Amino acid sequence: MTITWHDVSIPLREGMTVWPGDPPFELRPDRRIAAGATANTSLLRLSTHTGTHVDAPWHFEDKGKRLDAVDPAVFFGDALLLDLSDVNLVRADHLPPERLPERVLFKTRNSNVPVDAPFQRDYVALDADAAQRLVADGVRLVGVDYLSVAPYKQPGQPTHHILLQHDVLVVEGLLLRGFTQGVYPFILLPLPLADADGAPCRAFLGVP
Repeated sequence: MTITWHDVSIPLREGMTVWPGDPPFELRPDRRIAAGATANTSLLRLSTHTGTHVDAPWHFEDKGKRLDAVDPAVFFGDALLLDLSDVNLVRADHLPPERLPERVLFKTRNSNVPVDAPFQRDYVALDADAAQRLVADGVRLVGVDYLSVAPYKQPGQPTHHILLQHDVLVVEGLLLRGFTQGVYPFILLPLPLADADGAPCRAFLGVP
């Protein structure tokens, strides 16, 4: 069976949406052939949570795993994509009754927001009871289509804590527009940052 792979990660470019308070993405020249250098090189400035990125448990749990301690097996395998485009907050009762698989991705109305739009404080996120259901079912990876899995300024951040305390890898900023609900081959490629709280990544969905 031939699979067509689709890049579902946000292109890193100046002007892209970033979390309030994070530095804007910058790609600036270092050396240039046109200026007499032997090669073109550039400098990057960005947060570990810029664009499509992963949250390691250490992001919210001071004793949690850092990114390089996460089992890379979770980066490869089938993922269930749930289309919940008609909800404003994902709750446990929005999830299917059957046991959820190891990887679950959420497509919401966030997928219609341009990647360079002003930050949307009313983005769709997961309520704490949905996070608890994911943990109870043994989910190991959760992906969402905006820059946070939790509601903006959620008091106490229970959604993040519930997931990351149980070593559930969180992927934020996926581009899921155009995909229908179903199971897809999924590949996640975080930058191999040592001792990190998270990292930008490439993510791919496969379509037979």
